[in-house]
Amino acid sequence: MLSRLLPLLATPLLIGSAGGAIAAPTCQFLQPIGGTGSPIVAKSVGAGRLLGQTNWNTDFIVDQPYTSFKFFFTANSSDANAAYPVAAFMKFSDGSNLQVVNETMNPPIGRGRMFGPFPAIPGKQASQMNFKVGASNDPGALGFSYRISVQGCM
Repeated sequence: MLSRLLPLLATPLLIGSAGGAIAAPTCQFLQPIGGTGSPIVAKSVGAGRLLGQTNWNTDFIVDQPYTSFKFFFTANSSDANAAYPVAAFMKFSDGSNLQVVNETMNPPIGRGRMFGPFPAIPGKQASQMNFKVGASNDPGALGFSYRISVQGCM
């Protein structure tokens, strides 16, 4: 009897307002645009340029309608005296966007952080999630390495 209940006990449940149980959201990693197949992107902060591209922005493709999104950030290196601006945006198919994260961080090495979950915006079709980690005006932040990923949840 207990062996039949174990699979049910292993499934996370949330209690609804009417007292009934509902399943916890199922989340999956979004793929980075131009990535190598891994949903986890590792980067280092480089100097900004007046012309051309920096490596500060990373877009993740939204390939289906999710109900919420989670952004994950982990420091691979750190400088105790440097600050790292971290921003995240939901981008929509109509060209608009919504900033959901805008923080300056000084994370310890290996320390992870989840931002969200952020609910999908009614009436808007999400097309990409954007993570931006930069050096701003802090020269000590150059060379900072980190890992980022995004999940869509239903």
